Amino acid sequence: MIKVGIVGGTGYTGVELLRILAIHPGVEVICITSRSEAGLAVADLYPNLRGYYELVFSDPDPATLAQCDLVFFATPHGVAMRLVPDLLDRGVRVVDLSADFRLKDLQVWASWYGMPHESPAWAERAVYGLPEMARNAIRDAQLVANPGCYPTAVQLGFLPLLESGLVDGRRLIADAKSGASGAGRQASVGTLHGEIGESFKAYGASGHRHLPEIRERLVAASGDPELGITFVPHLVPMIRGIEATLYAELKNPDDFQRLQAVFESRYAQEPFVDVMPFGSHPETRSVRGENSCRMALHRQPDSSVVIVSSVIDNLVKGAAGQAVQNMNIMFGLDETSGLKIPALLP
Repeated sequence: MIKVGIVGGTGYTGVELLRILAIHPGVEVICITSRSEAGLAVADLYPNLRGYYELVFSDPDPATLAQCDLVFFATPHGVAMRLVPDLLDRGVRVVDLSADFRLKDLQVWASWYGMPHESPAWAERAVYGLPEMARNAIRDAQLVANPGCYPTAVQLGFLPLLESGLVDGRRLIADAKSGASGAGRQASVGTLHGEIGESFKAYGASGHRHLPEIRERLVAASGDPELGITFVPHLVPMIRGIEATLYAELKNPDDFQRLQAVFESRYAQEPFVDVMPFGSHPETRSVRGENSCRMALHRQPDSSVVIVSSVIDNLVKGAAGQAVQNMNIMFGLDETSGLKIPALLP
């Protein structure tokens, strides 16, 4: 039984980790931390977990966390880079759901997150945890940087196109939409129901923190340092879900006939990627609560542009579910353990 701790357990990704781990056959959650809610029972804050946990939130204690085999960090950026090194030095393995270890270029990281990085040595050693791209490296990693939600949907949609070399990597466009839970549980006027209901808007159109993450990893996947991508996120009036509509131009329009087979072959052995029949329209509700990325290809008449629609649940495959998937790989478990849960409908 793997002993697990969670640092920062009161946010949406924290409770999603608890929900998934509650039915995981190989895991025991032995501690969950929250400075603001220390002393409060988990089930009192999240009544959906009544009967599953008798844990009480506690202040982060390095000695207690050191008793874990693995610790998930579900904290705001800037926290993990300060606390993780001590745990790693004690032999604990870590999956960080924040952005602290996702980028290798720490000058870029500092410019987007407004602070210097405090653990450059571990940032260099961290493995970027997109299983469909880095499964072997994840298996041996001590520190895994769990990908962001938008980057997961965008990268999985673009990967087969770039790996096959069939598209112009200088002209990629990602038009993505997310539900309000992507902003986290912290109170904010901009995510109040009365503010987002009956409305739809772009944000971060001049630059979003996930852009350098997306670009760095797609450059690594394609081997093309000239890769160029335009990424624009949008907020839609729903709770969960991301839909990314992706555009890329074929070098040779005749290659379009190959693309469905390219996508199906690329993801044939991936348990959490579903390539739908050509022309399908995947819906965010079809992956709600599920650790899956569902996608489909499109092409408009007389066009050399490939369109990929990619959907995920931002809290599951975009965060907690992918983190558990990474844990399973790290400990040699069945990769799908605790994650084979059908989506919630309606």
